Amino acid sequence: METASGPPTEVHIVETDIPARLERLPWGGFHRLVVAALGVTWILDGLEVTLAGSVAAALKTSPALVFSDADVGLAGSAYLVGAVAGAILFGWLTDRHGRKRLFFTTIALYLTATALTGLAWDRTSFFAFRLLTGAGIGGEYSAINSTIQELVPARYRGFTDLVINGSFWLGAALGAVVAVVLLNPALFSPDLGWRIAFLTGAALGVGVFFMRMWIPESPRWLVLHGREAEAQNVVAQIEQRLRDEGYALAPTDGSRIRLWAREHTPWLEVLDVLFRRYRRRTVVGLTLMAAQAYFFNAIFFTYALVLTKFYQVRPDHVGWHVLTFAISNFLGPLLLGRLFDVWGRRLMLTLTYGLSGALLVACALLFQNDLLSAVTQTLGWMAVFFFGSTAASAAYLTVAETFPIEIRALAIGLFYAFSTAIGGVAAPFVFGSLIASGAREDLFAGYIFAAILMLTAATVAALFAVRAERKPLEQVAAPLSTEN
Repeated sequence: METASGPPTEVHIVETDIPARLERLPWGGFHRLVVAALGVTWILDGLEVTLAGSVAAALKTSPALVFSDADVGLAGSAYLVGAVAGAILFGWLTDRHGRKRLFFTTIALYLTATALTGLAWDRTSFFAFRLLTGAGIGGEYSAINSTIQELVPARYRGFTDLVINGSFWLGAALGAVVAVVLLNPALFSPDLGWRIAFLTGAALGVGVFFMRMWIPESPRWLVLHGREAEAQNVVAQIEQRLRDEGYALAPTDGSRIRLWAREHTPWLEVLDVLFRRYRRRTVVGLTLMAAQAYFFNAIFFTYALVLTKFYQVRPDHVGWHVLTFAISNFLGPLLLGRLFDVWGRRLMLTLTYGLSGALLVACALLFQNDLLSAVTQTLGWMAVFFFGSTAASAAYLTVAETFPIEIRALAIGLFYAFSTAIGGVAAPFVFGSLIASGAREDLFAGYIFAAILMLTAATVAALFAVRAERKPLEQVAAPLSTEN
């Protein structure tokens, strides 16, 4: 049995019904605001990734940059290196200083860095600003995922989290449309279009910054840090808002939890939780995250290069292929997300990872034998990533909900960082190099390796994934600070 840590010598005990009050709330305007203001994170990430891929050809012809195919992949890797560092740093700060303070910090870093990317004057400055942009987005994953988990009732948590994570593809669709317009040589010079594209992301970030002013600090985090009165006030305001909308609030089930307040969680305790008490969950989380990281970053960061290199698609037409691809990717979590709350986490993780891996093998075989056109290649990716995007979104859900509140943001950051380092940072550069070789056999081998990772993750999920559906967070993973 996985047990909680003992309290320090001097403790401040808090007894609260905050989790029970949050769990019995109906879905209302407050929750929609949370989805809109915080879920935009993935739209920004999707926008960034798509722009980086869609403007690849323009970067290669830019007089200031003059990128090679390998440089395009290296720029993607720089973004991911920044995301790794940002996820760890900001994840730790989020657990220590609060969800709200950090989701303002990370969005400010993002919008500043992506604006500077549009002003880059050479290869070095471009790589540096992409790294900083990635750091902001990596920090967003930790701060935002933890906040959403702690504000949304258990019966809606799976679907909500998957749709929010899947909204990455709304950003991808936006990026595709932006790229089509800005890379049209009849409207903008190639060296100007890609710059305006990155400035578009910064403009969106400014709007998100102001939207977040209406989101409160997580009441669960406030209670853990001994700020019970503030937590009660936040929940009372949420309840009043729902009453004003016409909802009749059900009484709580009367359950209360007793916690000893803490300022932070020592690193030794973090390591103990990850590698001793919850080591099986750690294995599951790392496997799911690493597989989807390689799967996505390898293929999506270099998708535009495949279209232009093997199918001779014009750079200003790449966005249309990415747009249809992105729509399918969003429909996956939207249409399948509810099943994670109905059929359960374990079954749906197994199905989505397994089907995306199997379909990738089929597409890879068709590609190797030159049986696809630009259109059918896009249709093939749409089928693969309909399930693959759902699987990737579910990986973040799994990590966020299966570890205690004291280390939730840090766990998200660590799992994102290590899985991206293992499966993501090298992937765009490796695939860029495989594409540069011009040999279909080389790229085929890369696709098969990605498929094997997804099928392995499906097997691990089938055996060990936590059945967290419709359970409050405190039941899925009891707080380390629980007083026995």
